[in-house]
Amino acid sequence: MEARRKIAVAGATGRVGRHVVDVLKARGYDVVAISRSTGVDLVTGQGLADALAGVECVIDVASGPSPEQQAATAFFTTATRNLQEVGKRAGVKRMIVVSIIGCDRFTAGYMAAKVAHERAMLSGPIPVRILRAAQFHEFVAQLVEWGKLGNVSYLPKMRTQLVAAKTVGEALADMATGSAPAPESSAAPISEIAGPRAENLIDAAKLLVARRGDALLIEGVRDPVDPDRDLYENGALLPGPGATLAGPTFEEWLQLQ
Repeated sequence: MEARRKIAVAGATGRVGRHVVDVLKARGYDVVAISRSTGVDLVTGQGLADALAGVECVIDVASGPSPEQQAATAFFTTATRNLQEVGKRAGVKRMIVVSIIGCDRFTAGYMAAKVAHERAMLSGPIPVRILRAAQFHEFVAQLVEWGKLGNVSYLPKMRTQLVAAKTVGEALADMATGSAPAPESSAAPISEIAGPRAENLIDAAKLLVARRGDALLIEGVRDPVDPDRDLYENGALLPGPGATLAGPTFEEWLQLQ
């Protein structure tokens, strides 16, 4: 009987990671869940060598405790160095990494940290494919909570093509198992995935609070000190012509919650 292929998921308990784990297990793969809760620390490297023993592919969907640029960059670059170095010694053959559509157009914040993440991964000894995703449907509720002040939630004005975290998880699993097409250029192994249509974050947030029966008001704002503030509104987060577009829409997804 042929041994089951072993795939590790870094960030296995997170928003996307849990879906990746479920999909891979349902397909019969031997899945190694990497997270602090399973005793593996990507920053210190504790438990990583044992976790990667016999692993063929690593799917990296891990994120650090802070979205602030310096802290996030430190997390991504350190975790990447450990995954690449320990993975190489363990015989890992390839890595799949989730990133964000349009991150390379930004100069600051979490987007800049994701660019540093991509560069660190691509410069490592193990071959890497990157899947840049649009903002997740789940991201809307998170932003609504962060923006609350009294009976108003202040959200950034943003055009995006919202996609379900589960949909992204399925695409990552496809890439890891060889059932997804490779990007056209091997020199730039980057693909994109987004929802079926462009949406406005403010409109999506209003749909969310209406669905909840919440009287919370939604107001769009621009950060005057953010050097990238115009990019959020001018389509920098929208997918390119070669992107995979996959449902459900945000409204369809809300109806299933």
